[in-house]
Order: sequence, then structure tokens, then C-alpha cells
Amino acid sequence: MKMRKILKRVLLIDDNEADNFIHKIFIQKHGGVEETVAVTSGQKALDYLSSNQTGSYPRPELIFLDINMPRMNGWEFLEEYKKLDDEQKGGVVVVMLTTSLNPDDKKMADGDGNVTEFMNKPLNIEKFQSVLEKYFPDRLD
Repeated sequence: MKMRKILKRVLLIDDNEADNFIHKIFIQKHGGVEETVAVTSGQKALDYLSSNQTGSYPRPELIFLDINMPRMNGWEFLEEYKKLDDEQKGGVVVVMLTTSLNPDDKKMADGDGNVTEFMNKPLNIEKFQSVLEKYFPDRLD
């Protein structure tokens, strides 16, 4: 039985290519997403979100964001993300996906209106399913 696509697009932002690769596999195995895009920096993510593709912006519905990245970390990405036009953001749920054990990171995430969830790496099918159930319940059977 083929699963119905719940989301059109998911964006992975992580400087660790192996994490992006593994997380993309879990999302594809889940089967509920039409397209999964992975970028290796906050700046590449901003460039992607600002790119006008065939007359519209990509507008992912779900973003998994790493905190600890060189050049532009997850917090710096969020500061720039807030400056984007609404049509570039779309209906986005931002999940901080991190190895950080720093309680200050969790506190900052809880205080940021753009971050809806804070979870530890690695992403797996169960964590992905829980995000779908929590933030997209109307799309599930």
C-alpha cells in the first residue's frame, strides 16, 4: 500500500552531510513527503527559500534545523529567516534537530516564535511521525 503524500516539501538544514543523508532516507522511507531538500548551511537555506522557482517560492511546510553549524548557526539562520517575506516562508513548522545538550539552547528555542519543536538527533521514522501527528493532524488518515 502506497502512502498518501502528507507534505509537499521538507527542508533539512545541517552542515553534516551524513546526517542530511540519513534523515532524508528516513523521510523517504516514511513516504509521506513529495520532496525532501537538504542544504548544508543556513545561507544555502536562505538562498533556497528566496529562490523563485517557476513563478513561486519553494515554501517548505516543515524545516529541520541544526543549531551548531559554521559561518551561520541555527540561531543566526532564524534571525535572517524572520526577515523573509511571508510568501517565502510559507506555512512552516521549524523543528530544531540537534546534538546540543545545552539547556540554554532548549530555552532559546522555546522562546523563539518560529521554532515549534526541539528534539535531539538523529531523526528517525518515529520522531518524524510524531511531528506529523502533532503539527499536521488534519492531513493524516
